[in-house]
Amino acid sequence: MKYLGEAPQEEAATGERSTRNRVARSILDHGPSTVAELARRLGLTQAAVRRHLDALVADTVVEAREQRVYGARTRGRPAKVFALTDCGRDAFDQSYDKLATDALRWIAQSAGGEAAVAAFARSRIEQSGAGYREAVESAAPAERAQALARALSADGYAATARSAPGRQQGEQLCQHHCPVAHVAEQFPQLCEAETEFFSQLLGTHVQRLATIAHGDGVCTTFIPRGGAPPPAKDEGEDAPPSTEKTTHTSASTAGRNPA
Repeated sequence: MKYLGEAPQEEAATGERSTRNRVARSILDHGPSTVAELARRLGLTQAAVRRHLDALVADTVVEAREQRVYGARTRGRPAKVFALTDCGRDAFDQSYDKLATDALRWIAQSAGGEAAVAAFARSRIEQSGAGYREAVESAAPAERAQALARALSADGYAATARSAPGRQQGEQLCQHHCPVAHVAEQFPQLCEAETEFFSQLLGTHVQRLATIAHGDGVCTTFIPRGGAPPPAKDEGEDAPPSTEKTTHTSASTAGRNPA
């Protein structure tokens, strides 16, 4: 099922990132590789591989090196190979995910249960989100969602903000990457705290529509325009919840698919 907020350009971007990750993974699995080797392994054209490699080099995930030649050197310049940088290897290393999950599990079992995990999550986002607060508060009210998206992108969340589709009067904040998705899958309090924090920053209730931690392709948050509640349902349906109720629901469903 297509999730809300998925625009054609976002679908294309998601496909590009998926292929780019395959290129990087192939280098991780097989070591420094030439364009021709990557194209053969992945079933891509060499032109497509070069395009993805250019993006990975720009992101400091891979770097170009001169291929080592063992034995007699043949005529001509050695083929260029691409290898993962330390940053690129860190992106695949999930040992910190396990450490964080183990630590949160210990907190839940030994230091106050789920309430203690929730308190930790709120403290974490308050401390790490100081830059988000500065970016949002320095922006004009109509540009705050865009300012938050830029600040999140600077922290690796690959975020965008655009007008919400359909009859929804507001914007959708989409985070195309989540550095803590594996941990949040087991501890949705991280998503809940983030949703509450966004609400505080933007001065209005927000509603989390989808999360990567739950298995959705993008973390999508609806931000009503001007603090208005979501649009009323069609005649004959139940009335929409009040603003106060929606705020509470947003926090409680973050990290889960509310559909």
